[in-house]
Amino acid sequence: MRMENKKRCFWVNMKNPRYVKYHDTEWGVPSRDDNRLFEMLLLETFQAGLSWECVLNKRDAFRVAFDDFNVSKIANYDDNKISELCNNPAIIRNRQKIVSAVTNARVFIRIAAEYGTFAKYIWSWTDNKTIRETGIPKSELSDKISADLRRRGMKFVGSTTIYAYLQAVGIINSHDADCFCCNI
Repeated sequence: MRMENKKRCFWVNMKNPRYVKYHDTEWGVPSRDDNRLFEMLLLETFQAGLSWECVLNKRDAFRVAFDDFNVSKIANYDDNKISELCNNPAIIRNRQKIVSAVTNARVFIRIAAEYGTFAKYIWSWTDNKTIRETGIPKSELSDKISADLRRRGMKFVGSTTIYAYLQAVGIINSHDADCFCCNI
């Protein structure tokens, strides 16, 4: 079966090859890699109020601007680097989100130190299992994780953002039942 003919989730923009590839190879694939978990957290926080497709289309620019999503480097960004990012037209130039990326990197590092890895922390919420849910923008699980992350000092991590994050990193499998990726 050709890729174009495979049944995918209803929301995939088939005219955007980047979006199709993301859906087919990344979204919903369980990840326990802290680098990927941080990258997706940073990108999801920039999505707040925007479309994922907008963020995804700028992902390469984000990767360059944010030092390949290196959490240690981002945690040490100073005012000069923040100003540089605020003036970078290739990324989303929301100062509050940029500052929160630095704050969130610091909290991410603290959580990883506390649990051994951030992956152990985030997967502990589901006893290391992927759960299956579709058709909702948030849940009791995302409410709890969001509250815990905010308590720890993270920003732009509301329940809807965290739910999208959990879907992206495969903690929640939300592929449509007839999508070829549903059982990945």
